[in-house]
Amino acid sequence: MDIEWVRQHCLSLPYTTEQIQWGNDLLFKVGGKMFAGMPLEPAPVWITLKADPEEFAELVERQGVIPAPYMARAKWIAIENERALPRDEVFRLVNKSYELVFANLTKKLQAELTAGAKRTSGAASSRGTKKPGKIRAHTKGSKK
Repeated sequence: MDIEWVRQHCLSLPYTTEQIQWGNDLLFKVGGKMFAGMPLEPAPVWITLKADPEEFAELVERQGVIPAPYMARAKWIAIENERALPRDEVFRLVNKSYELVFANLTKKLQAELTAGAKRTSGAASSRGTKKPGKIRAHTKGSKK
């Protein structure tokens, strides 16, 4: 399953970093805190996101959206596959997850991230000068 479109969206959000953690999960973080995670090997979920607490119950009632394993009590959702929701809805949920996680960072860390972006805004960033390779993820039952 191609995850490049959602990966590019996550990386387009300010101060976002990506890393592989927990074996083979691609995580997107802001200020060192995860706002999205995608397995790179077959798994029962496609992407995991922090949900707005007021929207959580409504989201998990939708076909293809479940409480995220191990993280549901913190109001995280898991989307089971790429076709469970329209792309614009996935983008909205990624943005909301990012906003919720960024808002929970300390004010000091938020200021440091913002100040760091201002210092480097005139110079080309290393992420912008090198084109990232495509990463493909496969969910359970999909072809490699």
